[in-house]
Amino acid sequence: MALIQAILDGIMIGGVYAVTSIGLTLVFGVMGIINFAQAEFLMLGMFIAWFAWAKLGLDPLIGAFLAFGLVFLFGLAVQHWLVRRVMRAPEVAQIFLTVGLLIVLENAALLAFGSDFRSVSTPYQTAALRLGPLFISVPYLAAFAMSALSGLGLWWFLRVSWFGRAMRATAQDPMAARLSGIDVDRMRRLAFGLGVGLSAFGGAVILPYLTVYPTVGSQFTVLMFTVVVLGGLGSVAGAVVGGLAVGVIQSLSGLVFPIQLQNLVLFVVFIAVLAVRPEGLLGKAR
Repeated sequence: MALIQAILDGIMIGGVYAVTSIGLTLVFGVMGIINFAQAEFLMLGMFIAWFAWAKLGLDPLIGAFLAFGLVFLFGLAVQHWLVRRVMRAPEVAQIFLTVGLLIVLENAALLAFGSDFRSVSTPYQTAALRLGPLFISVPYLAAFAMSALSGLGLWWFLRVSWFGRAMRATAQDPMAARLSGIDVDRMRRLAFGLGVGLSAFGGAVILPYLTVYPTVGSQFTVLMFTVVVLGGLGSVAGAVVGGLAVGVIQSLSGLVFPIQLQNLVLFVVFIAVLAVRPEGLLGKAR
């Protein structure tokens, strides 16, 4: 039963990893830029949800939609005024820009909010559902359900809507998309806004069981890159598979090793997978 419980817990956690990482792979797939500041947008989403709870009395699961909307708009502005200017620049300039953005956002949060740890209090914070011998934490289940909902929404958007099809066309061949009448710059701006907005949404839904502070993004940065590279950089489905895999690996390793070694086991598996399949689980070789 301990094994099944660990797998169940890993799936709950992995679903959140997936939705926070989908944004990173979406930005890379459409724009070809790796956003090293992605986790800082997750931090912004957590702070927005915290203030919505503290000042407006909104549950973080409701505040997640506010976090998505505000960070989406902020992302549009960042892409238009900053990221767009380095699209044709050497890759090192793109890296410096996003790393610089990471530093600016982190330090701006420290100046604005201080270094205090903040948490929320909800009626279901310590609740759990019992399924026979198994237990499911209600905050984990709620975060997983919201993450799955946002993932399905993104899938519908990319597959059914005109904007989604135009975005996929831009990712596949920007020149052909432009010749077909698609505003490529607009699609890239939309992709960046959606990408950072989804990370903010994921940050908000995990607030009931985590604390928020200005440097919280640092604990997610490596995990987010592990998820998208393991699943296949640029593949949305790969980010989902990678997120679930990372969550389950972390949870299972906790049965055998001390919690301090969870990430060590994860990275050993990560290196082993990439040694056999460098393009990731669902990525395409180039």
